[in-house]
Amino acid sequence: MEPYALQHYLHEHIPLSRAMEVQVIHATAAGVTLSAPLTPNINHRQTVFGGSASAVAILAAWALLYVRLEQAGLKSRIVIQKNTMHYEHPIVAVFTAVSAPPTAAAWEKFIELLQRKGRARLSIAVTLYCEDARVGALEGDFVALNITT
Repeated sequence: MEPYALQHYLHEHIPLSRAMEVQVIHATAAGVTLSAPLTPNINHRQTVFGGSASAVAILAAWALLYVRLEQAGLKSRIVIQKNTMHYEHPIVAVFTAVSAPPTAAAWEKFIELLQRKGRARLSIAVTLYCEDARVGALEGDFVALNITT
């Protein structure tokens, strides 16, 4: 998927992404990379607000699942079920969220369940970076539900 197309989709359908000035840097089945600047996400300590860091990480994971399902031709509603966020260092500038693809076995099981039961869950990992250093990580469980048209 073209990064601009995904960014447009996010900004139109998830308005918070526009307010946070999220940009899509990379968007393929192998991973999604999002970036966001400090200014619209700043807190009272002149670092990124934890909620903003978490939101961008969740968006990167959600977007990876969205891209992969689009490429598979499966129309699904994607929702987050739960997540764990680890903040390792303050984020003091532009930051990126890089989602990692699931293993081939996990993806195959996910697709099989989605097609057979109309619902499946998948864990996705995201790493946050700022100024070339790892600053945080998210582990999220996402659920896809078939959309019948």
